[in-house]
Amino acid sequence: MSLVQLLFYIMGFIALASALFVAGTKNVVRSIFMFFITLFALAGLYVLALADFVAITQVVIYVGGILVLILFAFMLSGKETLNIIAQQRKQFISLRRLPAFLLAALFFIVLVNMIAKADVNNLYWIKRAADLKNIIQPDAAMTENIGVNLMTNYLLPFEGISILLMVALIGAAHLSRKGRGQ
Repeated sequence: MSLVQLLFYIMGFIALASALFVAGTKNVVRSIFMFFITLFALAGLYVLALADFVAITQVVIYVGGILVLILFAFMLSGKETLNIIAQQRKQFISLRRLPAFLLAALFFIVLVNMIAKADVNNLYWIKRAADLKNIIQPDAAMTENIGVNLMTNYLLPFEGISILLMVALIGAAHLSRKGRGQ
């Protein structure tokens, strides 16, 4: 087993274990911090997959932005809201959740079946990419290519999305001020 495979299994285990903890815990603060670890483990998996730009984007946007937003929302929420969340029924298995468990079991069966029947070494698109020499090398400057394309070929859509996000931010700020009676 190579070092890359070992790191993949370690990062995968950390991502899965922390995600299961996030989904299963009742403590919201611990859930938020374990979500932080999950996002960092996913960024590590992206680095191992030679997707450095996606890894950087994962850290900057999700860890730096979304997670901080979740923390602020938690800190600014009132005690009444947190008490309502804490008093919810703690029964894990009930008749109301039976359809969800059946659907999850069905998806799990399909996933295991696909993994068992997949012949990863003989996939058509992987063989074709190898034949055409269309394989990402570790020394490829992917981030530089993405940056050049964003600032040349895709500048108009990039700026359009930034304006749309700014309008959404201004609208959210306006709605939050109206909610307080101002």
